[in-house]
Amino acid sequence: MNVIWDEAPVESGKLVKLSMDRLDWSKSTTYTILRKLVGKGLVVNENSLVTVLVPFLVISH
Repeated sequence: MNVIWDEAPVESGKLVKLSMDRLDWSKSTTYTILRKLVGKGLVVNENSLVTVLVPFLVISH
């Protein structure tokens, strides 16, 4: 999710490359996690463009 928050909106193909570079994830792992994030309502993937639905929040104490 941090990669998506950092880069959104991001094309899914670019997200695969970023996930490989930053997390050493395979293409299939990235798409599996993306599908789960979509299912949880955190992001949307339309026309290969991943957009955040839940913004990153910084909570200070």
